[in-house]
Formats: sequence, C-alpha cells, structure tokens
Amino acid sequence: MQIRTRLVALTMVQIMLCWSTYAETPVWRAERELYASVNQARRAQGLAPLRWNESLATAARQHAEVMAEHRSAQHGFEGEPSLSARVKQVGIHFSWLSENVTQGPSSEFIHGQFMKSPLHRANILDKDMDSIGVGVVEQGGQLFAVEDFSQVR
Repeated sequence: MQIRTRLVALTMVQIMLCWSTYAETPVWRAERELYASVNQARRAQGLAPLRWNESLATAARQHAEVMAEHRSAQHGFEGEPSLSARVKQVGIHFSWLSENVTQGPSSEFIHGQFMKSPLHRANILDKDMDSIGVGVVEQGGQLFAVEDFSQVR
C-alpha cells in the first residue's frame, strides 16, 4: 500500500512540475492574454464573457501547429480536416462555430489585428458565442494564433 501511495504522490508531483513548466512559457502567456483581451473587448460592448473550453483550445493548438509548420496563417491546409471536423474530433458538440487565425510578434499585436478586421472583430463580439479556445505556437520569432469560438450544445 505504501508503494502505491508513493507512486501516486510521485506521479502527482511530476504532473504539477510539467504543468508549472508549461504555465511559465511565453506561449501559455500569449494564449491567456488573447483570452483576456477577447473578454475585455466583449465587456466593453456590454456582452457576456466567453468561457474557456480546453477542448476548443486543443483544436486551436493543433491548427496553430499546422500553421507554424507551413509558416502561414490560413483557416485550412490541403489534407487537414476542416474547422468543424477538427472541433468534432476533440469532442465538441456545437450550434455555432467560427475561427480567427493570424500570426504576429506578440499577443497585443495579434489582438489589435483581429480588432481592426471587421470579420475577426465580428467573431470576437458575436453575441451567439459562449465558449472560446485559444491556441498559440511560436516559430521563428512569430506567434501563430488560433481563436476557436463556439456555442456549445
């Protein structure tokens, strides 16, 4: 029994160390800053904040990784599943779905670009959305960012 308890404790410590290491990365910080910026923009317009959805973030991170590999910000690449397929693969059931993608040197720059674009701004301020997941990948000094929005069923 003591061996089992020690193994559980050791595993928990390892998980916490991995999580704290990830939590300290510039990528994690950029994801959280973009999430906060989206909700700040929504509150300024009298809209409810979006809930963080880790499954949406997983789908967003997967697509950000593909964008970084291609060194290009696009909504899809040849051979990659569509946005709706990517989100369904991570177990999300949705009524509405939209996505913002771009690349830039910082989260502040990226959010500014989104807010200057009428379509991206509309996604951020869409009153029908209730959830968000943000994925960021850094490559060559650039952040590749994906914001996936949904109305979860």
